[in-house]
Amino acid sequence: VQLQASGGGLVQAGDSLRLSCAASGLTFSNRVMGWFRQAPEKEREFVAGISWRGGYTVYGDSVRGRFTISRDNSKNMLYLQMYTLKSEDTAVYYCAAHRSNYPRDYEPATGYEYWGQGTLVTVSS
Repeated sequence: VQLQASGGGLVQAGDSLRLSCAASGLTFSNRVMGWFRQAPEKEREFVAGISWRGGYTVYGDSVRGRFTISRDNSKNMLYLQMYTLKSEDTAVYYCAAHRSNYPRDYEPATGYEYWGQGTLVTVSS
């Protein structure tokens, strides 16, 4: 299984950025997917999750209303569109595939079976 995150970079506060995650080696269309992030010296934080058909999405409190998670099952791709970026959004962003098709709670990192390598987003103020 490979989850290849991309799209990170250096942006200014207020800018937008879209992250992508290419999945292979798993039946992507059957997997709940999520995005997490980890800033230096901080714990990994849940950012967003999406059901396997894409009809249900959930967001962490710090990004709700600014970020949008989406997926294209025909391309085995997961996306995170980020708007109005803030300096506190600076982190390494990871995509992950959940163990369950119908998780009760999308947020715990322990529920995710496969992880990508991460892509760094740096927001300058």
